[in-house]
Amino acid sequence: MSVAPPRPKGPHLNALRAFEAAARLGGFRMAAGELGVTPGAIAQHVKALEEWAGAALFERQSQGVVLTALGERTLPEFTRAFDQLAYAVQSLRSIATPTDIRIATLPSIAQLWLSPRLPAIRRAVPDLRISVTALEQIPNMDRDPFDLAIFYEDLPVAADHTVLATDDIFPVCAPELANTMTSPDDLEQATCLYDTTWAGDWQKWYARARPGREFRPRGPGFSLYSLAVDEACNGAGILIGHRMLIEQHLASGRLVAPFGDLSVRIDRTLTATPSRHPEARQTVDRVVAMLTHEKSR
Repeated sequence: MSVAPPRPKGPHLNALRAFEAAARLGGFRMAAGELGVTPGAIAQHVKALEEWAGAALFERQSQGVVLTALGERTLPEFTRAFDQLAYAVQSLRSIATPTDIRIATLPSIAQLWLSPRLPAIRRAVPDLRISVTALEQIPNMDRDPFDLAIFYEDLPVAADHTVLATDDIFPVCAPELANTMTSPDDLEQATCLYDTTWAGDWQKWYARARPGREFRPRGPGFSLYSLAVDEACNGAGILIGHRMLIEQHLASGRLVAPFGDLSVRIDRTLTATPSRHPEARQTVDRVVAMLTHEKSR
């Protein structure tokens, strides 16, 4: 009677993924955010991998974790392996669904800039299926399942990124409220709306309007810029407007600029970052070209 000894088991894939993410990002909390689990789960996976290997991969300190020499030595191999695995998965998906394009972008861009442009793209390419995911941070285009990322980017722009729009800021409000605004000095007693992500916008603009004078906006901040825009349209206050996000509201007259063309160009631009997968690149390039064409119109 033959005896088949049990095959030795290797470490769980989730444990390897947890180690690679924590080592690459510099901590369990950052790894948890990327992988969509808790820091405790990352810690347990790493502990299991260390027990399997018989050696520590991290030094636990009061301020977090630091890679051991073993962790530093093996990290590049794990990163290359997971990059290649992600590439294979993305290639499989792109080949299986060649008419699908998955876009990641900021919530404000998705609602106020991208959404109005999608109908024209669908009319031009009827068989194209576009999905949009709103994210606060640009995804890892080598790992995350997106074909295109549309985010603000500080200047100078990376060589493989496409500029979609530049932006400038200036106060806007409902027409009836504009009648009460005669000069930028009136803002000191006005309700000033802003996006908390861009909390310094008011100061940037006021430094141009009234050089050398400090300004503390009196008014609520919003975590969703689209909500701040709606509130401005409803007459709730004066919004520090981003031209590229409120262009339709200006064209329709729902918002007006009480101080005319006094604006400030911001030092970031909206860019398109494609995935590096050749199977999806033709479709992505076509969409980017149409978005760039809309910019020039």
